[in-house]
Amino acid sequence: MRICWRAVAVASISFSIVSVARVADATGRQEPEIDMFVSMAGKCSALRVAERDFACSSVAFFHTPGGRSSFAVPLNDPDDASHIVTFSGEKSKREQDNLYELSIDRMLLKSKDRPRVDGLPVPSVEISTGTCRQVGNLAAQQVSSVSCTATDGNGRKYELQFESDGSPIKVQTIRVSDSAEEDRRAELVAAHVEQLKCRQMADAQGVLPRYRTAFIIKCMEE
Repeated sequence: MRICWRAVAVASISFSIVSVARVADATGRQEPEIDMFVSMAGKCSALRVAERDFACSSVAFFHTPGGRSSFAVPLNDPDDASHIVTFSGEKSKREQDNLYELSIDRMLLKSKDRPRVDGLPVPSVEISTGTCRQVGNLAAQQVSSVSCTATDGNGRKYELQFESDGSPIKVQTIRVSDSAEEDRRAELVAAHVEQLKCRQMADAQGVLPRYRTAFIIKCMEE
C-alpha cells in the first residue's frame, strides 16, 4: 500500500497519529501489533553503537499486546538519515511507580543499506543481552531519563543515556481493528519514527521555527 508522505508528515508533526506497527525479524516472522506508542523529546548525553558515538534528541517507546517492549532511537548520523537503533525485550518489571526496567534480548538495526518495504528500510535483528531503565511515569506523562546497555552475539556493544527536556511525553494507546487498517497504521508508525529523525536533523542544522514544517516535509519525501 502506498500512502501520501506529505499527509503523514503533517500528521506526525501534530502528534495526532493513532497507529499500529509490526517489526519483522530475521526469519520474516512478524511481531504482534503495537498497543501503545510513546514519544519523548530531550537529548542523549551518551549514545554509542558498536564503538561509534552519536547524538539524538528523541526516543520512542513501543509496547505490544504480547508483552514485547522496545525503545527506538533515531540517530543523528550525517551519513545516514535512516539510522535507527532499537532496544527490545519481552521481560520487564516495575518495582517502583517511577522506575521501569526492561530486559533486552534483541537489537533492531535500521540503516539506509537495509532492504526496503514500501520505501522504508527493514531492520536487521541481532540477538542480544542487556537492560533498559526508564525513570518516570507514563500515566503522569513525565519521563526524566532512559538508559540502556546491551551486547549482541558478535560482541558489539550498545549504550544509551537519554535525558528528557522536561516537556510532557506523548502517549498513544491503540485499539486494533481490521487487517487493512492495521497495515495502514503500521506504515504510519514507521513514518512517525522517520519523522522523529527528520526533527532531529532540523535541530542539528539549526532550522528556524518558521521553516521547520517545510524542512521536515521535504526530509520525509526524500
